[in-house]
Amino acid sequence: MNEFSKLGLSTTTVDILNQLGFEKPTQVQNEAIPLLLGNDPCDFIGLAQTGTGKTAAFGLPLVDLIDSDEPFTQALIMSPTRELGQQTAMQLEDFSLNHKNLNVEVVYGGAAIVNQIKALRKPTQIIVATPGRLLDLIKRKSVNLDYVKYVVLDEADEMLNMGFKDAIDQILSHTPGKRATWLFSATMPPEIRKIIKKYMSNPKEVTINREEKSNKDISHKYVMTKTANKLPALRRFLDLQPEMRGVMFCRTRRETQQIAEDLSSLGYNTEALHGELSQQQRDNVMKRFKSKSIQLLIATDVAARGIDVNDLTHVLHHTLPDQLESYTHRSGRTGRAGKKGISLAFINPREGKRITELERKIQVKFEHIEVPGVESIREQRVKNWVAEIVSTNADPTAEEIYKSIVGEFEHLSKSDILKKLIASQIDHLVRSEEESNLNEKVGGSPRQRDKSKFNRYFINVGSVDGMSRAEIIQYVSKISRVDAKFFGELSLQKNCSYFEIDKRYDDDISSRFKNIHLDGRSIRMNREDRSDREPKSKKKFRPERKFHKKDHRKPKRRKR
Repeated sequence: MNEFSKLGLSTTTVDILNQLGFEKPTQVQNEAIPLLLGNDPCDFIGLAQTGTGKTAAFGLPLVDLIDSDEPFTQALIMSPTRELGQQTAMQLEDFSLNHKNLNVEVVYGGAAIVNQIKALRKPTQIIVATPGRLLDLIKRKSVNLDYVKYVVLDEADEMLNMGFKDAIDQILSHTPGKRATWLFSATMPPEIRKIIKKYMSNPKEVTINREEKSNKDISHKYVMTKTANKLPALRRFLDLQPEMRGVMFCRTRRETQQIAEDLSSLGYNTEALHGELSQQQRDNVMKRFKSKSIQLLIATDVAARGIDVNDLTHVLHHTLPDQLESYTHRSGRTGRAGKKGISLAFINPREGKRITELERKIQVKFEHIEVPGVESIREQRVKNWVAEIVSTNADPTAEEIYKSIVGEFEHLSKSDILKKLIASQIDHLVRSEEESNLNEKVGGSPRQRDKSKFNRYFINVGSVDGMSRAEIIQYVSKISRVDAKFFGELSLQKNCSYFEIDKRYDDDISSRFKNIHLDGRSIRMNREDRSDREPKSKKKFRPERKFHKKDHRKPKRRKR
């Protein structure tokens, strides 16, 4: 017996679930569906990890509650990304196959709005939309939300992270006051609580044990290595585990593109996914990734939102996200549907405290593992190469070439040919590494590093400018034209920052900051004396005094 029949769903909907192969509800579906059907209408909060079946948890009740004979829009589902919106609409269309008059339309940015306006002229009971495009359609008076009974905020925390708070407020102002609001989220930041307080009344709530989910299905691990060695370390894991299939998250578009290009040039099946790609390019990358033509997708957080790909073995973090809640969304893309997954972070020694913060905040335990050594990698590369040769089928073209050259090898034995073949491939199979051991000491202080390899600089940009450590490094990297991976320790203070740059790439970068301005003020960046490691006191930075014409005193020069 199909267990969905016990949740209060109609026979028509259960029949479709049988056809689709749905037999046993997930925990969030098991708890949410009876509440939504039995308390119509009601406000609802569903807290659960990505990949736990939230779409069916709200989609199945909607299909049963919507009156398909009424031609107007009765349900609105807001999604943070185009990809997630498309996936949601496809599932709803599957669930409503037995409801012949029920029409689902999805609207999103990056596609022709004229075609979407034309589609919405048909009777549409459910609209799935990204906030930006829906707001545009409302302003054009191309959509009518006057009869909406149900509003679903899917991946609500992600929508807020992407800056859609104002758009959501404007959209909800166009819906009736008497409506049911269903909010689904993986985390509960303060901004979500504000939405709940503003738009909901005595909401029903279902919270799935997120700690148990993470510990059960996802193994959280990290390696500690220098920032400059993160890419060589990643290559070693790829070589050691050729069956790996996953997504690696990077912080910037430039970093994403560079890593993907570097790996591709070395023969790895990788591609980048970031905001500078056109929608067509994004769609093509995702098509290749879903067809398993790509082993590893290198992506930014924003570009990867809404990605839903089955059977990912790994989620990799080139850099941990600034917002720790985002780690939950990243890692939740593996370990789905009862399958095991690995979330692996590449951190440098100064990032060790971020692991401790994550363990405390999301209640998971991280395992420290070592970057594989050179010898084991070389051995695996040879094994992979041999396996590839053995599994390759000889086609007619190869047969013809063989016949034309076989005479050239008659004087050589089988072992001679193999040795010569190995010698011709030796550079590929046994690449020299910059360092044999890429591991750094766990818990080691950044001051234990060899400081003689770095020059230390001061810049009058700090936290008061609204910049994080990563953003300051990115800012300095862009102007100085020194790749971010060659930066060392950075000390972020209120009005200034101190940072290190590898001496090998330090080419009088101070001169590149002449005539550079930020928010109307001149940027001052100069090299610090090695003995002045840290400011002796936390004195407030005072800008130079401004003098008017009537003030004839000369300003005193500030000592440094």
